Amino acid sequence: MKDTTVKNIETVSTEELVTRLQQNPELQLWNVLTNEYYSNENIKGSRHVPLDQIGRELADKNLPRNTEIIVYCAGPECPQSGTAAQKLQALGYTNVKVYEGGLEEWEAAGHSIEKEKQQSAACH
Repeated sequence: MKDTTVKNIETVSTEELVTRLQQNPELQLWNVLTNEYYSNENIKGSRHVPLDQIGRELADKNLPRNTEIIVYCAGPECPQSGTAAQKLQALGYTNVKVYEGGLEEWEAAGHSIEKEKQQSAACH
C-alpha cells in the first residue's frame, strides 16, 4: 500500500488496483466523473457512478458499509475522486480508496479502457 492519502483516504497505485481487481470479485470500482466531464471511457470492469449521484447509487444497491469501493476520475489532476471518497466516508463507508492515476495512468500503463462513441470535455 502507498502511504499517501487524499485527506486521510488511502490511495492505490496502478499495480495495486490490478491486484485488487484480481483478488476481490466483490470490489466496486467506480468512475466518478460528473456527466459534464465524463468522456464515455471506463476502466474495464468498472461502472460510471457520477459524483453527484453517489447517494442514489448507494440507496439503489444497498451495499454493506464495509464493501471495498475504489473511485477514480480522469487522472492525477482531477479532484473528483477525492471528493467522492470523502462523501462515501461521510455516508459511513469504511473501506473506501482512491485510484489517483485515473483513466490517464491506467491507459498509459497499457491496461484496457472501455470506450463508447460519444466524447466530451476532460476534467480540469
